[in-house]
Amino acid sequence: MEALRESEQRFRLLVQGVIDYAIYMLSPQGLITNWNLGAERIKGYAPEEVLGTHYRRFFTEEDKAAGVPERALEVAAREGRYESEGWRVRKDGTRFWAHAVVDALYDDDGELIGFAKVTRDNTEQREAQQSLEQARAALFQAQKMESIGQLTGGVAHDFNNLLAVVSNGIDILRTAPPEASAVRVLDSMRRAVDRGAALTQQLLAFARQQPLAPSVQQLNRLVLGFEGVLRRAAGPLMRFEMDLDPKLRQASIDEARFEAALLNLVVNARDAMPGGGTLEVATRNVVLTANQAGSLPAGDYVRVSVADTGTGMSEEVRQRAFEPFYTTKEVGKGSGLGLSQVYGFIVQSGGAVTIDTEQGKGTTINLFLPALEESLTEAPAPRSIREERVLIVEDDPLVMEAARELFQSMGYSTLHANDAAAALRALQRDSEVDVLFSDVMMPNGMTGLELAREVRQRYPHIKIILSSGFPQSEEEFSIVGKPYRLADLARQLRSR
Repeated sequence: MEALRESEQRFRLLVQGVIDYAIYMLSPQGLITNWNLGAERIKGYAPEEVLGTHYRRFFTEEDKAAGVPERALEVAAREGRYESEGWRVRKDGTRFWAHAVVDALYDDDGELIGFAKVTRDNTEQREAQQSLEQARAALFQAQKMESIGQLTGGVAHDFNNLLAVVSNGIDILRTAPPEASAVRVLDSMRRAVDRGAALTQQLLAFARQQPLAPSVQQLNRLVLGFEGVLRRAAGPLMRFEMDLDPKLRQASIDEARFEAALLNLVVNARDAMPGGGTLEVATRNVVLTANQAGSLPAGDYVRVSVADTGTGMSEEVRQRAFEPFYTTKEVGKGSGLGLSQVYGFIVQSGGAVTIDTEQGKGTTINLFLPALEESLTEAPAPRSIREERVLIVEDDPLVMEAARELFQSMGYSTLHANDAAAALRALQRDSEVDVLFSDVMMPNGMTGLELAREVRQRYPHIKIILSSGFPQSEEEFSIVGKPYRLADLARQLRSR
């Protein structure tokens, strides 16, 4: 008898000493009858807080409502054992991923006397497994795209060789004076060759085998210089907005191909909104963790985003969006090479492309490029007035460009917004603006005069000058008439 008591005592000491597992006993009704140090460490309760209470207190509200605690005991009583994984709740309300085993305990007569419950906190293992699965999926996708890229590159090069033969043959045939019908045939063949050549350039872009001429660029400058083309491509049904980070860092990029990629994304966004909507081009400085955007290493990046409020993509479409020749558009509406071309170009430039989308809620395409430290070397501009910053608010790209040139000629650095809402957002991000220069007639619901009053209230240090093509009796703010000249702006700047 004494030996049995000593054995039981040693067993209790062993169980109490285990801290990696929550080990405790339950009555047949599920009430907690003992509690080890591991249970206290994992679940956060001292023994006096839980003894005599039902073990269902450790389950989530969803599991309680579904009767999971009671069903576990029923299965264990019937089959002798119940094993499961799921979320459990600690004393402080946080959740952890538990692997739990419930064993039924019987006396010598076969009567159920309770249950032994062993629980392990597998949260870290689960997160590690999920990260591993995500990494595997990303690796599989990268390998698939790499394989498709190699295949595409080979096809493109072979196709180019064939086109060269056909093209040379056409040129030889055209040296003879064929009949008029033959001339038309040759002309159609020439157009086919030209289309084929354009197709191979798109394939080579995806395969990352196109020759690039990268240079250090401030992407805001490229976007603003290309704004007129982007607005026309978006079409009259779109509300076109730009949200550019005024402190955007520089990146190394092929200027012409970047503009082509941006145009491609804007056209895709427009096609996703046949009934109209909002299309926004935005830039930001971002810090990425490892593999946050494709396989990019952790570090500082420049992000260019094109967002629409269109139809969005399903998960299946998103997964295949960068594959060449894959398209959801009607026959004749797209080649399926637009996004694959953008993907290949950005990856070849050392960056990555991601898609944030949801069906019915729009799509955002993000281009990531490594941020650079070095500055562009530019000839110093003439300084007739001390250098200050001006925010130009104008919805007409040509007028915007003219105003920008005038202010820069006077030594001002310039920020740009195409409506009042965009101007206020720009000031929220960067209030170090000295002058607001805005058109009176503005789109999207807020006039230049209303903007001026809002800016005066929020940022009283900012000089405000308005412009208008119509006679104005407004005396609250300085107004220059359109068309204005350098002297008009200089006079208003000096007078305030």
